[in-house]
Amino acid sequence: MLKSIFTWWNGATIGARFDIGRRATYVGKDDTGNKYYEEKKPSLEGRKRRYVIYEGYAEPSKIPADWHGWIHHTFDKPPTTDPLPRKAWEKAHKPNLTGTPDAYRPPGSLAEGGQRAKSTGDYESWTP
Repeated sequence: MLKSIFTWWNGATIGARFDIGRRATYVGKDDTGNKYYEEKKPSLEGRKRRYVIYEGYAEPSKIPADWHGWIHHTFDKPPTTDPLPRKAWEKAHKPNLTGTPDAYRPPGSLAEGGQRAKSTGDYESWTP
């Protein structure tokens, strides 16, 4: 409860949830649990603001491509009413995992034990 009052990086604060709930309507939810909202009235620019409330840690790379296009006004209709067609070669969306325990660590990195393969004969050290 205290996290939702004081920290924005653990999801939306209570104030943000109250404000968004008061002046926006619920549009939909993606596969990772992020919730999307759109304001009821247009702003001064003439278009309605769009919001996302992240499920868990607030990380913008968690937004899939179809919802990203909608939230940035590239698409008029949300993916709940007009989903993007998927190609057979497309992979499922995966957020940026840098800095998390699931991040890619190549063989030889310190996080993987720090043991590099011995260099082959194609390397010559520089000597002045």
